Amino acid sequence: MVWSPTGKAAITYRVVQGVALASGDPIGDPEAWPGAMAAFRQLVEEYAWTPAVIGSSEQGATVFKRECALSALELGDEAIVDVDDFSLDGRSMRGVRQACTRITRAGYTVQVRRTRDIDATEFAALAAAADKWRGENVERGFSMALSRLGDLADADCVLATACQGGALRGLLHFVPWGSDGLSLDLMRRDRAADNGLNEFMIEKVLAAGPALGVQRVSLNFAVFRDALERGERIGAGPILRCWRALIVFLSRFWQIESLYRFNVKFRPYWEPRFLSYPRVRDIPRIALAALEAEAFLVRPRLLKRLLLRN
Repeated sequence: MVWSPTGKAAITYRVVQGVALASGDPIGDPEAWPGAMAAFRQLVEEYAWTPAVIGSSEQGATVFKRECALSALELGDEAIVDVDDFSLDGRSMRGVRQACTRITRAGYTVQVRRTRDIDATEFAALAAAADKWRGENVERGFSMALSRLGDLADADCVLATACQGGALRGLLHFVPWGSDGLSLDLMRRDRAADNGLNEFMIEKVLAAGPALGVQRVSLNFAVFRDALERGERIGAGPILRCWRALIVFLSRFWQIESLYRFNVKFRPYWEPRFLSYPRVRDIPRIALAALEAEAFLVRPRLLKRLLLRN
């Protein structure tokens, strides 16, 4: 992290392949963002890193452009559900409603708690189950992932656990977003669990929102959401249809379309998120660094060992 001189704002970042990737907007008072950005700019100049910001809001991208001369490119949209407006009623919610009904009939129950209310022994068992369900798959996430579970400093996080007949079947982990929001961090379930369990757990978290003092819940980041949505409409032009076809093809390897389809089930409102970069020629390098940070590109273990030796 790099802090503003007043200590009221900070920028979190990671260096990948000589690119200093900042994660989203600065943390803290927006009035102190320029000071944090000046410190970030000084840092990247000192080490000759290429600055970039992934997942910033429109406000953040605007201030980064003004303070750090970074241009912005819309990268996708973040799915946000308003707790007070959410309901399972209506035709558009039929899929989620049927999934919740099916899971309820199968005997599943969900408990939603702040992590401060879970003792260390139970948390260790939950973390072990989450690791087991992940298996050998690479842990993905950078801009919207906390990358830890059960730390004592994360007492305000929220955990939803699903059980069937006393056996743990799935869990969702949310991190605080401001004073009244949550952001989905981790989604794991037993591979033998019934389909629709994730939808059921999310519905229970939204239902528990008022008791937790939560008014908004961020689900996932949908890359190129606008292109996927507009490209399937009647009358879409050939360029837009081709762009959508390419995204659908890439979805065979990366969860692009499936994440969008999952998010849209909950009727969220969409907040655009941007990629900020210094020059157009830097975009390919920044894109590769972002893909590696998100673990969509993983270096072979032999290459990692060789790089560490050097």
